Amino acid sequence: MNNQRLILPFIFLIIFSNAFSQKDNDEIYLFSYFMGNGEDGLHLSYSRDGYEWEALNNNKSFLKPQVGNDKLMRDPCIISGPDGKFHMVWTVSWNEKGIGYAWSEDLINWSEQKYIPVMEHEETAQNCWAPEVFWDEDSKQYIVFWSTTIPGRFPETENAGDRNHRMYFVSTKDFESFSKTKLFYDKGFNVIDGTLIKVKNEYILFLKDETREPAQKNIRIAKSKKLTSEYSKPTQPITGNYWAEGPTVIKIKDHWIVYFDKYRKHSMGAIRSKDLKSWEDISEQISFLEGTRHGTVFKVQNDVFQKLMELNK
Repeated sequence: MNNQRLILPFIFLIIFSNAFSQKDNDEIYLFSYFMGNGEDGLHLSYSRDGYEWEALNNNKSFLKPQVGNDKLMRDPCIISGPDGKFHMVWTVSWNEKGIGYAWSEDLINWSEQKYIPVMEHEETAQNCWAPEVFWDEDSKQYIVFWSTTIPGRFPETENAGDRNHRMYFVSTKDFESFSKTKLFYDKGFNVIDGTLIKVKNEYILFLKDETREPAQKNIRIAKSKKLTSEYSKPTQPITGNYWAEGPTVIKIKDHWIVYFDKYRKHSMGAIRSKDLKSWEDISEQISFLEGTRHGTVFKVQNDVFQKLMELNK
């Protein structure tokens, strides 16, 4: 009887541990990216630990760009929505006033591509770069945000960068109808490449300070209790003495990892933190396929992953 009392808790512990491990293994990390100038479209790589990344589909494009005059697919941002679909937005051109959108249930078969004219109402708007999509559980809507230069709109920083960006956004529940475009982030400097997470009751915006003179070109953080307004001034840079862009964020075990593009070094970089305050550079610990340009990190279930892996055969 005493032996049974000792054995039963041990058996329960083994079953619980196996179930927990299986749950962990049911999710795989994916990274959406582009190569070159984005001419051939969407690429995907995968990782089981967030450090070693390998290409899917033998590094061939999953989706060729069809919308916009230039027909590019740069900065592909993919999220998994509560509707069971993967929603993607991307930069269609260096010089157009809209962004691209498509959805998929398996990341292999995609909907018809749509051009969303988010800045067509601004006569002198020069571009729509690095769009991101974020699902907000509280308001039950998506917000899509990006960076645009409108000459003369922010004269105090007109000569502070290659262009003079601020972030704008629209909201939507179905990607059919959209709210009016509004200003999303302006703290008096040239800003681009935003990406958003929510931790507890706080929205955390990772962004690139695009100031060229004096050169910044680094990643910083701003915070707000509200989804689309009242973001703080940015923190000090969380990246190092190199030019960085295109941040994307995920939590793996007890670390938050930010991946980004060291675009002058032609390589991917990464930093990690347990508290979103103190950051450690782990660029030497990660491995991406040569030529990977920035995109988005996200998780998929194992059944989705297995179908993607079949394309590598």
